[in-house]
Amino acid sequence: MSERNDRVAVRGNRANSARVYDYILGGKDHYEVDRVAAEASLRAWPGLRTSMLANRATMRRMAHWLAAEAGIRQFLDIGTGIPTEPNLHQVVQRQTPEARIVYVDNDPIVLAHADALMRSTPEGRTAYIQADMTEPGTLLTDPALRGTLDMDEPVGLTVIAMLQFVQDAQGLIETLMGSLVPGSYLALTLATGDLAPESGALAREYTERGIPMYLRTRTEVEALFTGLELVGPGVVPMTSWRPADGVVPPETETNMYAGVARKA
Repeated sequence: MSERNDRVAVRGNRANSARVYDYILGGKDHYEVDRVAAEASLRAWPGLRTSMLANRATMRRMAHWLAAEAGIRQFLDIGTGIPTEPNLHQVVQRQTPEARIVYVDNDPIVLAHADALMRSTPEGRTAYIQADMTEPGTLLTDPALRGTLDMDEPVGLTVIAMLQFVQDAQGLIETLMGSLVPGSYLALTLATGDLAPESGALAREYTERGIPMYLRTRTEVEALFTGLELVGPGVVPMTSWRPADGVVPPETETNMYAGVARKA
């Protein structure tokens, strides 16, 4: 079953990262302001589309591993973005039909489409929350979250391609993981300037258009997992995180690190 959050009030007067991603990935749910921003971003770094596709593939590998190998049955996905199949819940419910997933995003367009596209298995459950990830206290007490997830059981927290838009990423992760019981997992991808020099120009382009982007080094990304147990292969370029076919593309085709860790 699915629960719908009705707080939908669309704003299209400024570029939004989820809608920019949607345009670059070939979707149709975006405004002119998003298309302009997306084209500027592609000029700043032509490899952006390849990196975004790799990011979606990495999310799916992480979700599959958490469900199939780590035995996680509950997921909290922060910054889900406009649906692009297969979505996280589809990946995990193929392994575990009874899995429960809560999606969180602050863009009303994302939530409107999530209601239409993200359908749970009969055995499982999905919920959608319109919330700002930088206000975790509000998010963690939302009735939709509490009514869907059993917070006394392990949860897989997925934060995919979002923390580059958060200045205090460390504080956010500490708060979110602090609310989860031992046995929970953190899975994230995060933009860096280490791998593709052009990503610095991309970050400036985003920031100039009102979407501040904070690139982080590998050391800074590893610090986000402080107090957690990293699983192999650790913090690596996202295309190197357990590649499905064993073939790792050149690191210059991505601008993100990826990692998964367990709360002991």
